[in-house]
Amino acid sequence: MDFGYDARTEELRDKLHAFMDSHVYPAEPVFADQVAAAEAAGNIWQRPAVIDDLKAAARSQGMWNLFLTVRTHKDQIGELAEKYGAGLTNLQYAPLAEITGRSGAIAPEALNCAAPDTGNMEVLAEFGSAEQVERWLLPLLDGEIRSAFCMTEPDVASSDATNITTRIERDGDEYVINGRKWWSSGAMDPRCKVFIVMGKTNPDADRHRQQSMICVPSDTPGITIRRSMRVFGFSDSTHGGHAEIEFADVRVPAASLIAGEGDGFAIAQARLGPGRIHHCMRLIGSAERALEALCRRATGRVAFGKPLADQGVVQDWIAESRVRIEQARLLVLKTAWLMDTVGNKGAHTEIQAIKIAVPATAEWVIDKAIQAHGGGGVSQEFPLAQAWAAARSLRFADGPDEVHKRSMAHRELRKYRS
Repeated sequence: MDFGYDARTEELRDKLHAFMDSHVYPAEPVFADQVAAAEAAGNIWQRPAVIDDLKAAARSQGMWNLFLTVRTHKDQIGELAEKYGAGLTNLQYAPLAEITGRSGAIAPEALNCAAPDTGNMEVLAEFGSAEQVERWLLPLLDGEIRSAFCMTEPDVASSDATNITTRIERDGDEYVINGRKWWSSGAMDPRCKVFIVMGKTNPDADRHRQQSMICVPSDTPGITIRRSMRVFGFSDSTHGGHAEIEFADVRVPAASLIAGEGDGFAIAQARLGPGRIHHCMRLIGSAERALEALCRRATGRVAFGKPLADQGVVQDWIAESRVRIEQARLLVLKTAWLMDTVGNKGAHTEIQAIKIAVPATAEWVIDKAIQAHGGGGVSQEFPLAQAWAAARSLRFADGPDEVHKRSMAHRELRKYRS
């Protein structure tokens, strides 16, 4: 195993660090002011104009669609990655995603590498028809539109994806969709033009062949946005929000189905693997920035007659944070290397391991930075509270810790039970 950064990665890291310094970090206060102005005007979902400026700058510098990684074999997604992105591997992308995670509300979208669009683009790139690629994928790759992923439901335990109850029923040349979703990320964004919806096409099939996925234009009759969902009190407007959506006799052409009937569960698993590692990559950057904030605070504040940095408990936090971040980064790099060399299925255990370890690590580090900042740490004065909320929510988004641990334990025990 070789996790060293090659020349291409180092070149892009240097460019991205320079872009963050010259464009992203200076844009953060502008972004905050524009968000506040939109909220004051009663238009919370209006995207700050500074994002479009950043996107234009990133694209002009060749830092666009970096997430769309090539595979070991030439297929549609590999060809698209080389044509519309940088043609990187997962191992090359990992340190770049980490850098963008330092400014999670701005940098990922500036590079067209923000969830849920990244996962939806990968689904369409790998499984989409020529028509779906033309209508939805290419505008997403160009950053012209945004999308939402509609899987989680309020009335069932969605940690078991086979529980979903939304129906997708064939009626002649159309499919009819009925059901209720929530936590449909990105759906509140006015630029969201397509929902990828998961539902059951055949409730009588094998439990992993009952589900399908379908593209639904966001303006289709029968769709009602019931409300936005808040994350620990945050609107998450900077990420396009999360919606509760009702689908009532929503009709779309049969050609809107992605792949075939019964393929939805397999598509979901293919989508969630890269999504999980991308979240983990970015979380390491978030944790690194929190550690920097902790160290700066500790050296700049005095309590009980000496700097916080001289207090033993704070030194313990700093040392422990460094150890945990390094461990998490190495596990992510190993996982990326495995995805590149043996594929997502071959890296299944490691993908689950990072999904358990990295959000917990980031949550712990950010928590200590909050503690060092006192009352300011939980306020809007610093970005730490929202960063903590994001890390904490990722302990169940894309599968809760307990489900991943259950799966890993079964796989480990199988060696002994056989």
